[in-house]
Amino acid sequence: MIAQPLLARRALLAATLATPLATPALAQAPWPNRPVRLVVPFPPGGSNDVMARPLAERLQAKLGQPFVVENRGGAGGAIGAGQVAQAPADGYTLMVTSSSFPTTAVLQKTAWDAEGSFDAVALLARAPFFLMTNPGFAPRDVPALVALAKAQPGGVDYGSSGAGGINHFISEYFCLRAGIRMNHVPYRGTAPAVTDLVAGNIQLMITTVASANAAIREQRVRVIAATAEGGGLPPEVPPVTTVQQQGVDYEVAIWWGLLTPRGLPPELRRTIHGAVNEALADANLRRIYAAEGGTPSPVGPEEFPAILKADLARWREVAQAANIRAE
Repeated sequence: MIAQPLLARRALLAATLATPLATPALAQAPWPNRPVRLVVPFPPGGSNDVMARPLAERLQAKLGQPFVVENRGGAGGAIGAGQVAQAPADGYTLMVTSSSFPTTAVLQKTAWDAEGSFDAVALLARAPFFLMTNPGFAPRDVPALVALAKAQPGGVDYGSSGAGGINHFISEYFCLRAGIRMNHVPYRGTAPAVTDLVAGNIQLMITTVASANAAIREQRVRVIAATAEGGGLPPEVPPVTTVQQQGVDYEVAIWWGLLTPRGLPPELRRTIHGAVNEALADANLRRIYAAEGGTPSPVGPEEFPAILKADLARWREVAQAANIRAE
């Protein structure tokens, strides 16, 4: 006769052997099961911050965990990006950035690599830039501007938010595509550049609606062209055609997107991508983005990495051709 304790041990062993071992996928708790950091590599109040906060609110409401926006500004976004690059690729550190990310990567020596250190997970929104001039500036369209610039090389002053910034890149790209040369006047930020444009101290600037909203609405500047299709002008301002429609083979738009540290598991990447695209369908979020001149632009999981790669290649070429250097 077998003792009862021995029978009990044998039964326990049999039950254990009959139970399949949990696979890593099953053992891992579903994402997210704790707070998620949403890093903005710029100070509060900028367009990246405006894009990040309503997104965080909607992801938190949908997924039931806090999404905490952290502003980590400095060095044109390089400092915050570096912190994200060093974080684990586990879905709990995300970054909202924009078209300035590849221009920073092109110009600055960083410990991170724009493609090798990050996964481009989801495109949030796009918006055109606009060519705007002082109302007293004679050209009222792109052909007239190009004709004047060709007749007076370096005679047109254009402003930017700083040497090596996105406004500098897109303006020099316009010059290259139009076959003209204009004089670059860098400022410490977009606001003082817009102030000087209104005052007539510079003649031209290429920037977003959000950067010059009041001046555009009050028609203290004249908008002569968009850099891409997609609208974005205030309703009281007459619509304009694109630079390309006015005869110059030039098209560029600002984008905002979500990046993570490199090496995100494919299934988790698809989960985050799907959650973000669902958030972009929210009507209130779309209104907030529209106030920045942006249009929510959900795309497939492979399209955003291709956009980032193309931008990096284009801005490397422009930096070399126009001899653009960081401040």
